[in-house]
Amino acid sequence: MSLYRLMLGLCFTLVAVSKLFAQTQVEEKLWCEYVGKDGVGTGKHIVLIAGDDEYRSEEALPMLGKILAVRHGFKCTVLFPVNNDGIIQPNYQKNIPGLDALATADLVIMGLRFRNLPDEQMAAIDRYLESGKPIIGVRTSTHAFKIPSDRKYHRYSFNFRGEQWSGGFGQRVLGDTWVSHHGKHGKESCRAVVNDKFADHPILRGVDDVWGSTDVYEIKRLGESADVLMRGQILEGMKPTDKAVEDERNNPMMPLVWTKTYKTKSGKDSRIFCTTMGAATDFESEDLRRLLVNASLWSLEMAEKIQPDLDVSYVEPYDPTNFGFKRFQKDRKPSFYDLKR
Repeated sequence: MSLYRLMLGLCFTLVAVSKLFAQTQVEEKLWCEYVGKDGVGTGKHIVLIAGDDEYRSEEALPMLGKILAVRHGFKCTVLFPVNNDGIIQPNYQKNIPGLDALATADLVIMGLRFRNLPDEQMAAIDRYLESGKPIIGVRTSTHAFKIPSDRKYHRYSFNFRGEQWSGGFGQRVLGDTWVSHHGKHGKESCRAVVNDKFADHPILRGVDDVWGSTDVYEIKRLGESADVLMRGQILEGMKPTDKAVEDERNNPMMPLVWTKTYKTKSGKDSRIFCTTMGAATDFESEDLRRLLVNASLWSLEMAEKIQPDLDVSYVEPYDPTNFGFKRFQKDRKPSFYDLKR
């Protein structure tokens, strides 16, 4: 064989290997995985699913996943809304790759809004739901899906009006669907007030002061079987030192944090935790982070492991983007949120 042919063959081989490597790299970077070592969560897998247009779940959930993995030993997989170029695009509602990870998940934490996912991705969510395993929903997850009426999983939609699943996933599984803003959006912030009836609930251990810049949502269909752990107090402004508004909206205050049970078709009971707080900026509150870590342990029936001083400090610097449509950070790939340490 001539040297020319040998070199030409080597070039073709290198090109093919480079393409395969590049393809593998793209596939690997469509989601993040953080593998914990020691901690109460060792051996448990949590899947965190980001996908909302406004509240920056694509920033909050990687931060939370790192805390759960590094501080407490869980394996955490974080999924994102990704466009055809492999870029995180929160307002692209039609793709969240990696949902096959739900097959091995012990817990799902979701921050979703109006997703219209393809049937094969919804099928993975539906299988998880029917497994009877626990779900945590934050902020806009009460209206997680908006799927057209001619699609297989239309019943998941926030505005579904069928007799069996009215209100869709939000109302039937989490407790309520989208109703309205109860506080003035972007003008009146929220403080969480403990319901004295459940002051000793394990989820509230060490939780003293939860404040967020997001407003209170109206919740009006939550059944009596739900345990409302905290209610949302509307504040006059956007600072934690602002006073509560003195009008009928705080009398009574809306449910803000609750637990309930969802019974699957096969009769299994899923533990559900939901809060209508959960913008990325809300998670600057140490006690909100503590609330979610505690809720994760409670959801996994590990309430005896909840201590009031569990470490919920950031693993890496956290500087969240303020909420708002089209304010997301452009051109970030999932690898941006890889664990750096």
